[in-house]
Amino acid sequence: MEVPIGAVICAAGSSSRIGGIKKEYRVLPGKTDPEGKPLTVLGSAVSAFAAVQRIAFLVITVPADAERGEAAARAALPLRFFVPKGKPSVLFVPGGPTRRASVHHALSLLAAYGPGYVLIHDGARPWIDESLIEQVIDAAQEYGAAIPLLPLTETPKEIDEKGFIRGHLKRTSIGTAQTPQGFAFPAILHAHDQAAERELFEHKEYTDDAEVWGEFIGPVAVVAGSPENRKITFPGDLG
Repeated sequence: MEVPIGAVICAAGSSSRIGGIKKEYRVLPGKTDPEGKPLTVLGSAVSAFAAVQRIAFLVITVPADAERGEAAARAALPLRFFVPKGKPSVLFVPGGPTRRASVHHALSLLAAYGPGYVLIHDGARPWIDESLIEQVIDAAQEYGAAIPLLPLTETPKEIDEKGFIRGHLKRTSIGTAQTPQGFAFPAILHAHDQAAERELFEHKEYTDDAEVWGEFIGPVAVVAGSPENRKITFPGDLG
């Protein structure tokens, strides 16, 4: 019997760079559900994961404040996710002061359901498709950890604190990380436990979950990312 797989959808941020209006709750132009109703950014992302049969649990991180918390997140999702005995099960958890802390909250909640693996995805990446989700699951099951990586098309440079170039990097060995990022569970939860301690006592910051895994567990495999799997950061990204 295949072990259950969970997914964490991160939607607890403030959306400050898009004017403070919660980007995950905005209607996504051109995207509709099977009934032809408009989908929100969050609804589009969640729908992609719900369509993958191997995923049994979805945990959505939401802002801790009541105005934009669980009720607002529920309102941004199609009603079909909340029918009795719906598949997958949809859960909500208040986020923390950072993205990493929010993911940690979600993983701690998910632990009670005993998943073998977990995918962690940005709720502001609504154009994720089922094929890439499946590829990340397969790679995570084979290697323990895997993320989508998009090759660079521009030549990267490293700069110093004064704004001068100090290094000429080879773009063939560098890529930009995407989500979902997939990991063996509970190893990723244990890594987040350790990361929380480092943040508290050493003021360490982590940019994504692959960095957390890499510091405390080991290597992270990569699969080919998708140019379509972009993240909404600014208002113009919605169009």
